[in-house]
Amino acid sequence: MNTAQILEKAKTSKFYLWLLNWGLARMIPFNKPHGFKVEALSDQSIATSLPYKSSNFNHIRGIHACALATLSEFTTGVLLISRLDPAKYRIILKTLSMDYHYQGKMGVKAQFEITNEWLESHILTPLKSAESTDIICEVKTYDTAGNHICTGQVNWQIKSWDKVKMKV
Repeated sequence: MNTAQILEKAKTSKFYLWLLNWGLARMIPFNKPHGFKVEALSDQSIATSLPYKSSNFNHIRGIHACALATLSEFTTGVLLISRLDPAKYRIILKTLSMDYHYQGKMGVKAQFEITNEWLESHILTPLKSAESTDIICEVKTYDTAGNHICTGQVNWQIKSWDKVKMKV
């Protein structure tokens, strides 16, 4: 079974959601120690979580700013690859900007949503006439008590693989 099939089945099956999380932890080894978890996935939204544990702490036992930034990248990236064929499109992080509002002293959850119209107008239509397109995805992260911890602006560059130039 390929990743696209697992992503699709994870939208309705707890087992495939577990399998997706297990696979993502191994496919993206940098993220494994953080314990990121996709909590819910649909065609238009994703909810992820980051546990309150020592590998995610900063020097004052709060959730580290870099763990929160990586959660924002992870959240948007997973939803984008679930909607865009990774064999057809290269998705690469261009810039990442974070605004921190509140110190995270417990587990956090991030949310990101897109619509079919947004996908069409921001990605698919621009790629018909341009080599690449840049999209900014806004992610809001809240702790389990409902405090707004941070807002991430994740800027992805999306390009058709046939437009990617690689040095040999």
